Amino acid sequence: MEKNNGRIYIFTGKGGVGKSSVAAAHAIKSALEGKRTLLVSTDMAHNLGDIFGRMLGKEPTEILENLDAYEIDPEYVMEHDFQSFISCITKMLPQTEDNSFENMGMMPGMEELFSLLKIAELYKTERYDRIIVDCAPTGETLSLLKFPELLSWYMEKLFPIGKVAVRLLSPVSKAFYKVELPNRKAMNDIERLYLKLQELQELFKDREITSVRIVTTPEKMVVEETKRNYMYMNLYNFHVDGLYINRILPPDIDNSFFDEWLKIQKEYIAEIKNCFRELPIYEIPWYEEELRGKEAVARIIEDALSKGEVFASREITGREMFRMNDKGYELTVALPGADKKELDLYQSGTDVVIKVKNFKRNIPLPNVLRNYTITAAKLENGVLHIQFEKGGEQDE
Repeated sequence: MEKNNGRIYIFTGKGGVGKSSVAAAHAIKSALEGKRTLLVSTDMAHNLGDIFGRMLGKEPTEILENLDAYEIDPEYVMEHDFQSFISCITKMLPQTEDNSFENMGMMPGMEELFSLLKIAELYKTERYDRIIVDCAPTGETLSLLKFPELLSWYMEKLFPIGKVAVRLLSPVSKAFYKVELPNRKAMNDIERLYLKLQELQELFKDREITSVRIVTTPEKMVVEETKRNYMYMNLYNFHVDGLYINRILPPDIDNSFFDEWLKIQKEYIAEIKNCFRELPIYEIPWYEEELRGKEAVARIIEDALSKGEVFASREITGREMFRMNDKGYELTVALPGADKKELDLYQSGTDVVIKVKNFKRNIPLPNVLRNYTITAAKLENGVLHIQFEKGGEQDE
């Protein structure tokens, strides 16, 4: 994909952690810096309009100087921007009394696909210097980002024989099964979609273009999901380069009711900083008011985003990376300068524990590896390679 100078920032996290407010604060800061900025929501439960007290339309709406907001409606995007593809899909489905696509319901995954296609289309127009994406909760965000790769895999398997089926079976299928296979023109539409899927993967996995930022709060369940979220983002090779701890209580709060909460928050803030030490971490205080309107959201900018280059792309060194291989999965962790004799490695519950001299690191495993076991490990050129296999036995 031909690159422009724009960047995309994707904000994700567990539901209720304040992603929308944090994303909105970045959008306002970007606009104040004179950058043409788009704040876009892919969450079907949109609330950008609520934050800014504005009714948002079906297309980007200007809400401040240099700042547009946009709540994506996938069905509207399908009908108005990708009609040829919808026509092709409609012909491939069984005929009904009312064969309109909208009456058949949204196909699984289509919301994610067309949301991404629309963001990519807006990126390619070069109208915006920065596109800031307020995503749905963690699980839906992962579905959003990995769907193009999944659909590409199925298309690669199906469509090499698809052209033969079109040539030989099209008259038969229409007569006997009430299904019309795509003609040459429609097949070209599918081929173009496949190319778009490849472009999407390149766009959202390009570290010079797209950053993923995780928002969390200092609570046990949220911290555990944040760990898994980070591991999954690495599993699918997305570039996470920032973490935001939201709703931190002030340490000098004069109310004994909050003493236990302060203790718990302190414990989990320390755990977050230990687990994500390679990431830039931003701390956002608890506010006594609901963050609605430009002035309220701007408090986040003043308290947490005023120092440093928050929009800078950072290549994170020393971060772990999971990849699938022919045996199972491999985890690679950068350990520059480590001596094999001083290295200890073991699996403890849902964590991989790496110890070098007096330093120990616990790396939480993603759910996909919960039934896998470490079978081998080697330190090579400053990188530790750890092999996982399902039901495997560890080498000596």
